[in-house]
Formats: sequence, C-alpha cells, structure tokens
Amino acid sequence: MADNSQVIMIIRHAEKPISGHSHGVTPDGDHDHDSLTVSGWVRAGALIELFASASRAPQRGLGSPERIYAAGFRGDQSKRAIQTVSPLADHLGIEVDTHYQQGNEAHLAKEIRELRCTTLVCWHHETIHKIVEHLGPVTPQPPQSWPDERFDLVWTFTNTTNAADGWKFAQVPQLIMSEDLPEPITDAPGRWAGRRRPTPSPSAPTP
Repeated sequence: MADNSQVIMIIRHAEKPISGHSHGVTPDGDHDHDSLTVSGWVRAGALIELFASASRAPQRGLGSPERIYAAGFRGDQSKRAIQTVSPLADHLGIEVDTHYQQGNEAHLAKEIRELRCTTLVCWHHETIHKIVEHLGPVTPQPPQSWPDERFDLVWTFTNTTNAADGWKFAQVPQLIMSEDLPEPITDAPGRWAGRRRPTPSPSAPTP
C-alpha cells in the first residue's frame, strides 16, 4: 500500500441477543444481555481469518488493519463492539481504541479520515451512517440504513490520493458464517433490502 493510501473498513458488531431465541454471554460464559451471543463470539473469532489470515490474502478490498476502533461503553451499555474486534486485535497485537462512544461519530470520522493506513471501525448499526456523513465525499452513495438482521458485511472506503478528493465506497460480504449472505445492502425499493434468513422458532434449540 502506498504511503498516502487510506482504507477505512466499517463493520457492525457481531450477533446480539434476540428475545426468545438467544442470549448474550460474557467471555467467562455468564449471561449478559449487553454481550455477544455464542454465534457472535464465533464471528468475532472468524474475523481473524477474514482480516489477518496466515494462509491466504484478504478478500479484494480488505486489508489487515493497522488501527482498530470500537464504540466505547459505560455501565450497562452494549459491550458488543469491542468484544467483536478484541480477538482480532489480540491476534495482531493492536490495542482497540474505545475513546469514542455513540454520539461522537463526527469526532471519530474526523480522526480516521486523516489516518494514512488501513483502519477498522466496529460500531452500532443505527449510527454507522453518521460516521459516513462526516468522512467527506463518497461515491457511490452508501445505503441510508443498515438492516437490523445483517451482521455479515464490511463497508470499505478507499482513497489513494487525498481525502478531500473523495472516497470510493464498496460492500464486501464477510462469508465467514454459514448464514452469511452474498448480497449487499440496498435502499432501492422492490429489491433485496438486507433481510437475513428466518430465525428459528422459539421452540427450536439455539445452536
């Protein structure tokens, strides 16, 4: 990568508890609504293969992050963002930056758009668009919302000259879990809008 190249990769935190279907667990296995589900922890571990595989190059458009940010939390707020990227960060020997919380998206965007490196951000899907709004010109325009059912995409913003010249946007499917889908998110009416496969009924066992 050239010294002046910039790649920002944004992911949503991994799977969260769904009432009647699954529950969150801490790294020690204790129930915690603010933590990832078992599936979420599996995805968090699989991100190592996606971003930092020792046996193959990353998918086109992705790279091994040199900086990692995750939404910070206080008290009983969601811990899922930092939990999602912690295994990857530990593998790479990178400290996760959690200085920014939801509501600080403009300040986060200002910082990461100046970095001349490959940066990974893990955030909450409701406010990812607020980060994008403060990056500067983006082409093509990203979707306006991130569907609640999707945990399996990476949004990439690439600039090889200067951030003022704008970012090239793309969506890269993770395809690291059995239910991951290859289709991107779209706002177009009448087209695929990001819905995942049906979840099990409440009576079905949770994997």
